[in-house]
Amino acid sequence: MSTVEASAGTAASTTAGNAHAWPLSIQIYSMRNIGNLERELDTVAAAGYRHVELIGAHLNDAAGTRAKLDARGLTASSSHVSIDALRAGVDSIADACQTIGFTQLFMPSVPVPERNSEAPYWSALGSELGGMARQLAGRGVQLGYHNHNWELQPKEGGRNALELLFEAAGDSPLTWQADIAWLVRGGADPRKWLERYRDRVVSVHAKDLAPSGEMLDEDGWADVGSGVLDWHDLAQACRETGATWLVAEHDKPSDPDRFARASFKFLSSLNG
Repeated sequence: MSTVEASAGTAASTTAGNAHAWPLSIQIYSMRNIGNLERELDTVAAAGYRHVELIGAHLNDAAGTRAKLDARGLTASSSHVSIDALRAGVDSIADACQTIGFTQLFMPSVPVPERNSEAPYWSALGSELGGMARQLAGRGVQLGYHNHNWELQPKEGGRNALELLFEAAGDSPLTWQADIAWLVRGGADPRKWLERYRDRVVSVHAKDLAPSGEMLDEDGWADVGSGVLDWHDLAQACRETGATWLVAEHDKPSDPDRFARASFKFLSSLNG
């Protein structure tokens, strides 16, 4: 059995006995203030997670990362990876994915100076990512894009960056990891966007927004289920797209352990 098959089997086993359940993961970036990867993994395992979403740096020593996961009974659901790393060579990235044992990869952001770029930039990026997605599909890896709020700003012609990117990706297998709270921060109705691009959605970032003026030390984010977003309704909308992973995230938790535990408890209740 390949590492990818083993990972898929582990994920499936977590939902046995509940046809409506889906496996929960957590973006390890949320744990970055705890210390090294070992401590981060210990924390999420103690909170109840059995799957984690990695960041690009963890692919540099794929065998070492796999060993750390295995030692704690964890598997990787997916990873983020920078556009620079993808441009440096998709084959080496695919090798790392296969060594660690996951099949979903997401480009999470463009460099800060490029976030307000005009339409031609986003069309070119969509075409480039679409080509990379085709290459990676040949290695058994899905490549997708992860949104923030700045992709919703309209460009010349009235379309926004996300629309331009997916349009340019055409019929490529480029997927989408929909970050629901960032869509809301961008002024969008996430349900409409999930429906519009349901054929691309394979993963969802679950995070929450604090009431206006609250949790300012955490940039206005909240533990999943404690904020203003109706995750009971949103989770159903996400399920209807066929997304295979629900990934907890908090961009700036003051207490990562609190966030991990509270969010796991809430998200697990959605699988009840």
